Amino acid sequence: MKISDIMSVKSVLLSVKVKNKRQLLQEVSQFAAGIAHVDERTVFDTLLERENLGSTGFGNGVALPHGRLAELDKVYGFFVKLATPVDFEAIDGKPVDMMFLLLSPESSGADHLTALAQISRILKNTSLIGKLREADSPEEIHALLNN
Repeated sequence: MKISDIMSVKSVLLSVKVKNKRQLLQEVSQFAAGIAHVDERTVFDTLLERENLGSTGFGNGVALPHGRLAELDKVYGFFVKLATPVDFEAIDGKPVDMMFLLLSPESSGADHLTALAQISRILKNTSLIGKLREADSPEEIHALLNN
């Protein structure tokens, strides 16, 4: 599975202005719901339920919220950059300024795990994270994620 299989340039959201983690999850739920054609509240509830198990704040200013929804027919990925970092209760205690959101069908066990593993590898690449922070267009971010 390639990143281009789960996301397009339209799946990149930049300069998100929120004050906290909950607002961020609401904002990305609305964005993702519009692209994936699912209920915004269902996305938000799914993400919040996952966060209640433990923060998906990955460290180094990055979060990887994810969830499974019965309504989906394929895996969707979304990349989000914030205008100002917010506390996300990340593992390293640092605020989050970038997020990769993954939504998968409930029945997609292997695809969901494969996508999570691939995204995790990308988000652990500090050089790439630096380039993503500097990127200022959806096209540039999409290209970086797909190389």
